[in-house]
Amino acid sequence: MHHITPLLLSRLQFAWVIALHILLPAFTIGLSCYIALLEVTACLTKRDIYRRISSFWIKIFAVSFGMGVVSGIVMPFQFGSNWSRFSDITANIIGPLMGYEVLIAFFLESAFLGVLLFGRKRVPAWAYALSAVLVAVGTLISAFWILAVNSWMQTPAGYAMQDGRFVPTDMMAVIFNPSFPYRFFHTVTGFMVTAAFVVLGVSAYYLRQRRAVEESRVSIKMTLILLAIMVPAQIVIGDLHGLNTLKYQPLKLAAMEGIWETQARVPATLFALPDAKNEKNHFEISIPALGSFYLTHDWNGVVRGIKEWPKADRPPVAIVFFAFRIMVGIALIMLATVIAGLILQARRRLSDSPCYLRLCTWLSPIGFIAVLAGWVVTEVGRQPWTVYGLLRTSHSVTPSLTTTDVSISLALYLVSYLLIFGAGLGILIRLVRIGPPTGPATQHSGPSGNVERAARPLSAALPQADNDHA
Repeated sequence: MHHITPLLLSRLQFAWVIALHILLPAFTIGLSCYIALLEVTACLTKRDIYRRISSFWIKIFAVSFGMGVVSGIVMPFQFGSNWSRFSDITANIIGPLMGYEVLIAFFLESAFLGVLLFGRKRVPAWAYALSAVLVAVGTLISAFWILAVNSWMQTPAGYAMQDGRFVPTDMMAVIFNPSFPYRFFHTVTGFMVTAAFVVLGVSAYYLRQRRAVEESRVSIKMTLILLAIMVPAQIVIGDLHGLNTLKYQPLKLAAMEGIWETQARVPATLFALPDAKNEKNHFEISIPALGSFYLTHDWNGVVRGIKEWPKADRPPVAIVFFAFRIMVGIALIMLATVIAGLILQARRRLSDSPCYLRLCTWLSPIGFIAVLAGWVVTEVGRQPWTVYGLLRTSHSVTPSLTTTDVSISLALYLVSYLLIFGAGLGILIRLVRIGPPTGPATQHSGPSGNVERAARPLSAALPQADNDHA
């Protein structure tokens, strides 16, 4: 059992802060791309329905973006307060990359977010669509730099050691390190799938209630087409990422699969209870040789076992093992959901399938669970290193920290993040309940001759975005 130490508490604090923060980029990066697609489509087709759908999601995006900024600003302070050794040793590499993220990405998305929120009736349609595209590009550039930092910590390259510090010798090698392309595309497609499942679930919710029917049908059709591309792409890129991990972080891969002994024709373990103390799995259910095929793309491929590394260098195997299975399991559920939706769409029965629509609504948050599981695989699988194989986590923590110091800051982070995310989630749920602005097709005259709307316009909740009604 772990003793309560400043190191353990600092790790818990960082995990708490980043686990909640990562949910917001996971949503806003994908959602900004969806909004950009809607606005470009509206500009090209001149159909107002795309603008109405976009107006609704822009408000959701604005709240989520604001929460992301608030939770993201406090996160880097931990590098100085809790991880000062890490900051000192890696500053020459990580400092510039984090600076580029702020100077290029954050300023770009922040500037054009203003146009997106306030410019609907103030700029030409093409300029408004362009601003949506530039906000989306800004979020992708932000992901580029943050994932460059994370990937360098996983597979360091382009550096030399001087006076005990990392210094860059080749900035291109630092940025485009061996795992970066795979991690970037795997993460970004995962974020897009996450946002798409939220859009799918909310649209299905409205369709079940017979609210904003036309808007919801268009949203579901678009989203299913996008998911039909993105979910298989995510699985393929994940497989390529696995091959890269086998080459550069073989211990992490062995932990993901619960492989203790080096062997050929590795079985694919469907379920097991890894036992780190006795270096074996209990209650194992596996398929012979399949593991070698998907891990090495060779039925006779050899995979190194966890026992080849000293116990002090091994990650917590059970955590990595189960997080990986959650991630893969969710990917398969997503794929099955998309296939079922496409079949129903082809048979023109999707709008009249309450069970499927209810399923989509229940699966709205599933992408966030997959993102967290993937993050756990990546970060816990790297332990006990902050810079893989070079700088231990225990050597990265601030030496002067006391248990009391971190306990107080952890408690403050717990309370403040629960308040921030609780309030933000409350606003988002209220926006969803109000519903999207609807056009003439979803309006009708009641007995008294008054126009009744299927859903009240969102401008009542958030005035900052203009709604264009047909």
